[in-house]
Amino acid sequence: MYYIVEKNIRSKLMNKKSIRDVDVAGKRCLVRVDFNVPMKDGVITDENRINGALPTIKYLLEHGAKVILCSHLGKPHNVLDEKIKLNKKEKAKIEALPEEERAAATEELLEKAKKDIKKFTLKPVADRLAELLPGVKVTFATDTVGADACAKVAAVKPGEIVLLENTRFNAGEEARDKEFCKKLAAFADIYVNDAFGTAHRSHASTAAIVEYGFVKTAVCGFLIEKELSVMADALEHPVRPFVAILGGAKVADKLNVISNLLEKCDTLIIGGGMAYTFIKAMGKEVGKSLVDDTKIDYCKEMMAKAEKLGKKMLFPIDCVTVASFPDPIDAPVETLVCDIDHIPADRESCDIGPKTRELYADAIKSAKTIIWNGPMGVFENPILAEGTKAVAKAMAEVKGATTIIGGGDSAAAVAQLGYADKMTHISTGGGASLELFEGKKLPGIECLNDKD
Repeated sequence: MYYIVEKNIRSKLMNKKSIRDVDVAGKRCLVRVDFNVPMKDGVITDENRINGALPTIKYLLEHGAKVILCSHLGKPHNVLDEKIKLNKKEKAKIEALPEEERAAATEELLEKAKKDIKKFTLKPVADRLAELLPGVKVTFATDTVGADACAKVAAVKPGEIVLLENTRFNAGEEARDKEFCKKLAAFADIYVNDAFGTAHRSHASTAAIVEYGFVKTAVCGFLIEKELSVMADALEHPVRPFVAILGGAKVADKLNVISNLLEKCDTLIIGGGMAYTFIKAMGKEVGKSLVDDTKIDYCKEMMAKAEKLGKKMLFPIDCVTVASFPDPIDAPVETLVCDIDHIPADRESCDIGPKTRELYADAIKSAKTIIWNGPMGVFENPILAEGTKAVAKAMAEVKGATTIIGGGDSAAAVAQLGYADKMTHISTGGGASLELFEGKKLPGIECLNDKD
């Protein structure tokens, strides 16, 4: 399964040491994994991220490491700290109240925040991990760097696992607090980052413990190794024709991605809500479709850049419109297909139309490298998912091409539509993938040791 890594090792980003490059026997390996899994009433509803971490965990266990796992889960309050803090949204809510009501409202929110200890605990993940690794002792620590964690890490033996409680139960995680970093680093002879989904974050457990110099040996696990080898190689050494597909709601989210990809790809396909800012920039009417008027000039610049570089940009030529956005999002809705030049003033486009689906599919069929980030429409609604489905189908059916899904909504759409097993690679990190496509350095990767 790891042949892809060896084949594509020439990527510059892969000049980073992996767990294969260090002796882990008898060492305490602090592994930053991505166990940010969806849960309902304490039951894991999708364990793909746990399964994604297993190759690295198994390798470390088989080579006699003492494995200490850490991860965040959700966006909880700092319930393990002495003083719980309210988040920005809650603070704004308090400030909007009359002064005499603020104290009681604050107390109520703090009481509610305390329930995060149960809502966002990693205990169900520890239990599932023990089931997935029969014969391996998996111990759960009820805190992250406190007395329980210290005792359990001190007692762990080679071939055993300790899973620390949710890192974000401590304010020091996102704040990169040095004292928190020191305590976490005290558990590590070797730091292993295998959480690509948070590699674009410079938090305590994702980068800061190495950046501060508290851990000297820092390497990547197999999941990050694969993410980098496949995606970075596609960007740096694509087999051509190279087609990039960008969708999603907002142009603002992908400003630098568009500019960077134009320099690398042969054809850039634009879909989703972001397409209509480009279409308005062409001087066309877009009805009630999503538009960012502050980015009109940017879109004109990007179209001019594509022309100057001799690159193709494809935009919708027809679209599926609705009278009003579905509420709830998956509610039945009546649609009208319109040519892009004739969108009624009182209608909103929520998907690409049948002619556009054919246009995009034709471009995909002739490609040898394809990367995709962002759905073509409101894919959560089955009536408005046809465009996204058509792109996924075209990618699934293309012969002899490298097909990469850049995480996030695209990955969810491909899985939902049943095409996941037809793709070369589906990234585990939407935000990290975008920043990689943008050409940015990822803190969780940059901090790792370079190969000699």
